Amino acid sequence: MAASTKKDIQVQEWKRESGWPRVKAAEKRKIESYCRAYMRFLSQGKTERQAFKLVLNEAEKQGYQDIESVPDQGGALSAGSQVYRQWCGKSLMLIKVGKRPLSEGMRIVGGHIDAPRLDAKPNPLYEDGELALLDTHYYGGIKKYHWVAMPLALHGVVVLKSGETVDISIGEKPDEPVFCVTDLLPHLSQDQAKKTLAEGVTGENLNVLLGSLPVEDKEPRRVRRYILRLLKEQYGIEDADFASAELEVVPAGPARECGLDRSFMLGYGHDDRISAYAGYRALLDLKQVPEYTCVALLCDKEEIGSVGSTGMESNFFENTIAELVGRCQKGGSEMTLRRCLERSRMISADVHSVHDPNYAEVSSPHNMAQINGGIVLSKYGGARGESHSSDARAEFLAVLRRVFDDAGVLWQTAEIGKVDQGGGGTIAMFLARYGMDVVDCGPGLLSMHAPWEVAGKLDAYMAWKGYRAFLSDGR
Repeated sequence: MAASTKKDIQVQEWKRESGWPRVKAAEKRKIESYCRAYMRFLSQGKTERQAFKLVLNEAEKQGYQDIESVPDQGGALSAGSQVYRQWCGKSLMLIKVGKRPLSEGMRIVGGHIDAPRLDAKPNPLYEDGELALLDTHYYGGIKKYHWVAMPLALHGVVVLKSGETVDISIGEKPDEPVFCVTDLLPHLSQDQAKKTLAEGVTGENLNVLLGSLPVEDKEPRRVRRYILRLLKEQYGIEDADFASAELEVVPAGPARECGLDRSFMLGYGHDDRISAYAGYRALLDLKQVPEYTCVALLCDKEEIGSVGSTGMESNFFENTIAELVGRCQKGGSEMTLRRCLERSRMISADVHSVHDPNYAEVSSPHNMAQINGGIVLSKYGGARGESHSSDARAEFLAVLRRVFDDAGVLWQTAEIGKVDQGGGGTIAMFLARYGMDVVDCGPGLLSMHAPWEVAGKLDAYMAWKGYRAFLSDGR
């Protein structure tokens, strides 16, 4: 055989470019249809509780049943069984049992359904200057100046001492009032303008304006008492009930198409409901019995470190797999559980940063994702020296390359930005501790963690397409 010459060598150069020219007209129609459904979900699921209910209702319609209702014995579940397990109405796992034994591992797509916001404090309602205000504590990484002078809505639950739960949702319908955090007028903000962006608006100043009408007497705090009267009349809530309430202040209004060409979506909570939606939809869209047991994991508290009983630092995930092992395999043991966890593969479905021409100085010159360039594979995250992150094996990345390419998924690789600028993590490290292969993979966003984030339609669709390919792949 003759030796190869330089002319015989075909070099494939990696290009970072828009995905739109590579998408045919038929798939563009699928992208539009998928994104319309996603925007409805995003507009209705403004909190983790609301998103949880939307997903659970759809899963039950498709035949998923509570694993607690399945007999606790080996063989009760078999290939094709569809079950779920939930925790505290905030975290949820959807499971489709595969053909292979659990000891060979699972295929998992996991995202979070909480998002940065303002939370009402335990004793939130007060009066100052004959104005009623709601005292808040911000949740997750926000830029506080984003939250002033914009329409806000109030969502959440109040649990009465009797145990009855009262759902609250004010500010989304056209005929409902909205709320706001007031800003300082420029005529008096000379001192404020000298401060840094982080200092210009303080956390203690993120107080939500509720009203100014007083009750008709001369006793103190008349405006506060009028607000309490309205709450009592409309919701049956007393002042003391705030002690057992979870009230979240979020941007008011639905997700919208963005751009003259409508190629983007502007909405609250893309981080990370865009990935969570793609993950659970990918699982529900699996009509055949998969080779490996497939899981869609939706968790809470990622934005504050995955702590608490509903975060990935808890044992919810491991406990659920133990319940699954006990119902699938006769004589299922601790060893079966450990093998299942260790031999599983997971996509940590979370959003990624993309190059923004307005802030090009923080972009990693050759390793920045492009919006509408396809789903982003991120080998590692973390801050500066990759601290507090998970680092995916090259072997697992090679598997995903094959899976995505075979399914026609548009994808790209990237880092979060310049190395010394900072960074961030996902739930990947909490699953990687079992020894399983985990990689961060999700759509890119502009204005991440702002009240209104920008997502690309092509990227949202490619997330669903990629997750579905991963779950259905039997290799």
